[in-house]
Amino acid sequence: MGKHTAIIRWSRGEGDFKANKHTRAHEWEFDGGLKVPASASPDIVPLPYSVAGNVDPEEAFVASISSCHMLFYLHKARDAGFVVNTYEDQAVGVMGKNPAGRMAITRVTLNPVVSYEGLAPSADQIEALHHEAHELCFIANSTTAEITTSTARS
Repeated sequence: MGKHTAIIRWSRGEGDFKANKHTRAHEWEFDGGLKVPASASPDIVPLPYSVAGNVDPEEAFVASISSCHMLFYLHKARDAGFVVNTYEDQAVGVMGKNPAGRMAITRVTLNPVVSYEGLAPSADQIEALHHEAHELCFIANSTTAEITTSTARS
């Protein structure tokens, strides 16, 4: 299918690399030209060597799962005859040790709130739409992290 590219740029700057006192701030550039300031998470690399306001790989991973799921949810909802007005998800990823004993994002919980025009799907239909979206999501199919969806607020 498609090929997806990203360019990652980092420069040491004035930091002392040998003493591990160098910036982890860097830039992601995507194939469409968008540039995103990135950094290690301050939860992993303390300030000032990380940048709290930049995107970190862990939150980008969680966002990519949420975004992919949303796009397939919209597709499946439309196919089922529903009109979605808004979709907002406060997704949460949890770090922990995976079965191999390595640190990983082991669990992602999606918490979508969806509004509809006209007739909204029933709770059972919402659950089925989320299940179908999960099964189709390329990113979900690319990870071993447990992904769950809370549909209580849809």
